[in-house]
Amino acid sequence: MPHPDQPRTTLGRRLAAGVPQKVLRDVWNRARFGPGAPRSDERIYVAPCDVRYIHVTDGTVGKSMFRRRHSGMVRGGDWDLSRAPLPETRAARVIHDHFVRGMSWAETGIVDYHLEKIAEKGISEGARTLEEIMARYEDLDRVYEEAQRTGRLRPRSELPGHLRREYDGIYVHIARDGEVLRSGGGRNRFAIARVLGLPKIPAQLGIIHPEAVRAGVLRRLRQE
Repeated sequence: MPHPDQPRTTLGRRLAAGVPQKVLRDVWNRARFGPGAPRSDERIYVAPCDVRYIHVTDGTVGKSMFRRRHSGMVRGGDWDLSRAPLPETRAARVIHDHFVRGMSWAETGIVDYHLEKIAEKGISEGARTLEEIMARYEDLDRVYEEAQRTGRLRPRSELPGHLRREYDGIYVHIARDGEVLRSGGGRNRFAIARVLGLPKIPAQLGIIHPEAVRAGVLRRLRQE
């Protein structure tokens, strides 16, 4: 569900997504690494059940210094060593309770969680009313049913509101050893993919270590 305060025009959305800076980043990456260089907002494919770590900053789980605007950045140093075991998130618990244990969305506690946030701040993850909350989770019912039937999650290019490449997809970073590090973004879809045991899912490339680029890790991750 789009945030009601986000830019509505395509130009506004592209500016908010940092596309001009990303275009320059793509040019620089290609100059450094050739035609196979990482691209900002690039779609890669990862095995969700093989993801073991989340990228953290200062040892704080759930917090990363890297955002979607950094997508496609090739960054050296030891940032990729700052990782923690993939935690059981609220989204993962709610998805499991609903689709595996058969609980209603209300029974999982997620509806009350959003209502409390709305009462406190006026908005919760883009929703301002109970109707908007329920619409969000009814959408997830459809995502689950389709993924269960087809064995895949659709890439962003097949979804309404598509902006650019895999922008706004499940967001991951790539460490020097090729390890996929989760970094927020698409947490419900990621949880659905793990519950269903999907072999591969589309993801948005975040930061990648130069050693992974030189080792050809992207060649593998670009294969559907």
